[in-house]
Amino acid sequence: MTTPTTERPLAVVTGASSGIGYELAVQFAEHGLDLLIAAEDDGITAAAEKLRRDGGPQVQPVRVDLAREQGVEELVSAVAATGRPIGALALNAGRGAGGSFVGGTDLRDELEIVDLNVRSTVHLAKRLLPGMVERGAGRVLFTSSIASTMPGPFQAVYNASKSFVQSFAEALRNELKDNGVTVTSLMPGPTDTEFFDRADMQDTRVGSAKKDDPAKVAAQGFAALMKGDQTVTVGSLMNKVQTAAGKIVPDKLKSEQHRRMAEPGSGD
Repeated sequence: MTTPTTERPLAVVTGASSGIGYELAVQFAEHGLDLLIAAEDDGITAAAEKLRRDGGPQVQPVRVDLAREQGVEELVSAVAATGRPIGALALNAGRGAGGSFVGGTDLRDELEIVDLNVRSTVHLAKRLLPGMVERGAGRVLFTSSIASTMPGPFQAVYNASKSFVQSFAEALRNELKDNGVTVTSLMPGPTDTEFFDRADMQDTRVGSAKKDDPAKVAAQGFAALMKGDQTVTVGSLMNKVQTAAGKIVPDKLKSEQHRRMAEPGSGD
């Protein structure tokens, strides 16, 4: 079904049922954009209901599993069915898994991280960016992480996936710099979402430590997107320090630091 046309631009947000993704959707809604939001869980419907306001934005929820190619194509079809151009695209969906790569995590979980964090990001960008480039307008936000700046013992695949997203976003920004489409990479640190519970990391130092407010993270990310910034490290001062240090500290030392934070039982 085609969504009735409005004068408001359309924002597409993935991973929007909770956490940073939901709060990004809040930012878009509060700043006058209609929304098409996606997630794999039924919380996406409740999220849409919370985002709707009388006389406010249109919000269309799409429940899809973006770790599957079919789910990505279903989302692409849903966007096309609106008949509307994308004003802003926030590729935020992602997941992690904590534990030792050898003997501590399940291969299916690791491959799902690759499929969701990496493969679906590339797939959606490949399918949705051409229309934005053809119009010569639009803003794209990739949710990366400060994890992208360091090797991640006990989160080996997750950190590697975010390093891919960071590099991918920066490369696309350069490719598109003369096409009217901006690309911004959002780099949060540990944030108070369901991530650590889903990743089975509640017993780690990072899992049990104080975390940033996802609403503040999203607000900072939205502001950077609207300014057309290349990269924004959001949240606490420590996140900014870690990101800056990541440019000069050897990988060996960063690996040891990450191990102390993410090793199972380190939070006990």
